[in-house]
Amino acid sequence: MRLQLVAARQGALWVRQGFRIFLSRALGFTGLFILFMLTAQLLMLLGTVGALIAFALMPLVSLGFMVATRQALQDRFPGPSAFIEALRAGPAQRRAHLKLGLTYAAALTVVFWIGDVVGGDAFQAVQQAVADGKTSPEELEPLLTDPRLRWGMLLTLAGIAALSLPFWHAPALVHWGGQPWGKALFFSTMAWWRNKGALAVYALTWFGATMLFGMAASLLMALLGTPQLMVLLLTPAMLMISAAFYASLYFTFADCFEPSEQTPPPRLESP
Repeated sequence: MRLQLVAARQGALWVRQGFRIFLSRALGFTGLFILFMLTAQLLMLLGTVGALIAFALMPLVSLGFMVATRQALQDRFPGPSAFIEALRAGPAQRRAHLKLGLTYAAALTVVFWIGDVVGGDAFQAVQQAVADGKTSPEELEPLLTDPRLRWGMLLTLAGIAALSLPFWHAPALVHWGGQPWGKALFFSTMAWWRNKGALAVYALTWFGATMLFGMAASLLMALLGTPQLMVLLLTPAMLMISAAFYASLYFTFADCFEPSEQTPPPRLESP
């Protein structure tokens, strides 16, 4: 698969395509996202081991949503089988996916460790205050404004963002391109570097869409004056927005890499 250059404005199109394909199969994509969240929560109950397994599964999860989007483009219902599609490939690809998962888990663990070291006991103080449930807003404010907490969170978020770039396209390059795991990580990084304008527009468009949703929700809450009702409405809405984001991942891959003639990817028709 050959790397392609795309215009910066393509980033906004990927977001629109994500929403369009999600709306065409909203039940399927929302169900997949709920399944993913429930599985992650169950794994977290196992402590450190469960967290590491959840981290290692993330590359396969992103690929699963790409497979689901491809299924929807082929007018098929995106079902849970999308998450195990990669396991049906040959042994070489399964080993490559395993190496991607283990590498991602190790790298993400280092990112969280660095954030925890910088944040120090500020993270623990906030967690204890929230878990206690009796901390007043006045008592919580100095904990949240602790510089160590801000720097720890900033480094953690920056590390996660940086880590996402090599792993963004890598599972798809292994699955559809048959590339070794190291080569897939390299070309995924190169794809985003060469198309950084589209990546920036993509990220900003999602940020803007989320902010607009938040503003609309706040306005609606002020008009209705019933916070309990808003919670009931916001929860499914946030689930759908998150599912739409994952549905858009396939379009970033399909436009950044030219497929072989034997396996042309399905595409969303222009409106």
